[in-house]
Amino acid sequence: MLEPFFHWRQATGIQVLANSPLSTRLCTGVKCVSSMLNMAPTCLQPLLRCRSLAILFLTPLLLLPLPLAVPTREARCAYIIIIMAVYWCTEVMPLAVTSLMPVVFFPLLGVQTSKKVCLQYLNNTNMLFFGGLIVAISVEQWNLHKRIALRVLLILGVKPALLMLGFMAVTAFLSMWISNTATTAMMVPIVQAVLDQLDSTENDVTMVEQASGQTNTVIELEEKITSESTAVHIVSNEQVTDDPKSSEEKKMRKRICKGMTLCVCYAASIGGTATLTGTGPNVVLKGQMNQLYPNNNDVVNFASWFGFAFPNMVLMLVLAWLWLQCSFMGLNFKKSWGLGTEKTDKEKAAYSVLKAEMKKLGPMSYAELNILLLFILLVLLWFSRNPGFVKGWAARLFPGGEKYISDSVPAVFIALLLFILPAHKPKCKAWNPSMSDPEQTEEDKKKPFLSAPLLDWNVVQRKMPWSIVLLLGGGFALADASANSGLSAWMGRQMTPLGSIPPWAIATVIALITAVITECTSNVATATLFLPIFSSLAESIKIHPLYIMLPATLSASFAFMLPVATPPNAIVFSYGHIHVLDMVKAGIVMNMIAVCCVTLAINTWGRPMFELDTFPAWANSTRNQ
Repeated sequence: MLEPFFHWRQATGIQVLANSPLSTRLCTGVKCVSSMLNMAPTCLQPLLRCRSLAILFLTPLLLLPLPLAVPTREARCAYIIIIMAVYWCTEVMPLAVTSLMPVVFFPLLGVQTSKKVCLQYLNNTNMLFFGGLIVAISVEQWNLHKRIALRVLLILGVKPALLMLGFMAVTAFLSMWISNTATTAMMVPIVQAVLDQLDSTENDVTMVEQASGQTNTVIELEEKITSESTAVHIVSNEQVTDDPKSSEEKKMRKRICKGMTLCVCYAASIGGTATLTGTGPNVVLKGQMNQLYPNNNDVVNFASWFGFAFPNMVLMLVLAWLWLQCSFMGLNFKKSWGLGTEKTDKEKAAYSVLKAEMKKLGPMSYAELNILLLFILLVLLWFSRNPGFVKGWAARLFPGGEKYISDSVPAVFIALLLFILPAHKPKCKAWNPSMSDPEQTEEDKKKPFLSAPLLDWNVVQRKMPWSIVLLLGGGFALADASANSGLSAWMGRQMTPLGSIPPWAIATVIALITAVITECTSNVATATLFLPIFSSLAESIKIHPLYIMLPATLSASFAFMLPVATPPNAIVFSYGHIHVLDMVKAGIVMNMIAVCCVTLAINTWGRPMFELDTFPAWANSTRNQ
């Protein structure tokens, strides 16, 4: 679901939660940073070591002339926002800790009351996110996501092209509902197991072929050469060292490993964009739209976002699959698809690995079935609450429901059921002691009718990314303070000259800039900082705010170029199949594909869906209230 469960950055190395099974692999990032410090000139080493301390204390001091020279609420608000932006980008403090700064400094500087600031940290959008995450945690807890993944892969097959498509489709689908990081961490070991089996099977086949080839050659040479041992030795050396076919196969295997692992992290980032709760920037957009435009008629809800973003996700996934196929496997359809041909030994081995993993899960449990039904119910409630073209259940079943009920209501309702419904099938016991089962033990009689619930609060406490809750809250506090202090209106007036540029060009440039910036900063922080600015830009040039905010939100998730850009990239990189240059080469094209797809989406089906050709009344009337 939310991408930054942990935060990797170039400046600080790779940081992982202590209980992460990947910690031993990912510590290599910290070693790289240490070696960089050692390689720096002697005079610069103390500065590099004190970098965090210098940024922490010098940033407020250097910016202090701003509120002193311009004694207005707008300047004081901008002062805190710029400091937070620097801290977020450099991570001199944890992102969640930086997010708490508005609670202290906005009241002290007279920007906003503490009561109004604190209300932003657990508002309606954060509750939607919170409820959705609890459902995602329950899916992970009972391994339902792994069962879905393996079942789809077994259906699609193990031909190279289909295998990659299967990995990408499953990863993208799961990433729509649960964390991008958790999805990648679950999928990569499956990919690794399949690749290892393919590799070992190919080695076995090669050894058998070499052995039979050597035997045949020796028989032929015995007729001409009397020394059998010499002949065998010569042939053996030639077979092992000078076989160009074997060298080419090794290179091909390496390329396949790179393509198969890269496809997982790219699909995780793409899949999270399809749903409103799929990744952080989407939730930020929803919250800031409600914050900046309280009368927007719920223009961004689960159904409208899905209708816009899901086709874009499918288009991006197909193009990404074709690009990775072309880059690492070649577009040899006969070899990749293998239509009408029998399965090779390698494909049979890969299929057996997937089947063995599925067998380990055993039959579907009562708990898994319950969670699957609750998950389906939640999705149906989200879609049917206010579909737009007809009255939803909120308006039909409850008086004034369209006003009082939002997407957070079904999310928290299903989350509550997870703590009530039992994890195991209830055992019906006879009330009459004479009719009870004589074989029933005394212990069985004392057991409660209902077992433990599907989800335990201790599990939620351990797996919930509380830091992201605070990060979202801090972003909403910044947006609210910007609007109420007049800073947003001031920024909008400065950007009025951009009205001469066509809106589609502005949207394209903004998507490109956001995609570049998110390679170095948290996607949630990027969206939090830039969305209020883009809304001011839209108001100043009188275009629909979503025309600019939608491309920026989607592009904040397009971190494809660097291992440190997003946790899925770092997890894939840690397995050692790919180098930084491999990811950069593939990621540059992926970023271009993503920006083109977003530009296409916003200018085609996005226009009628959100009425982007008109400047809405709610955007004009609510800014300066």
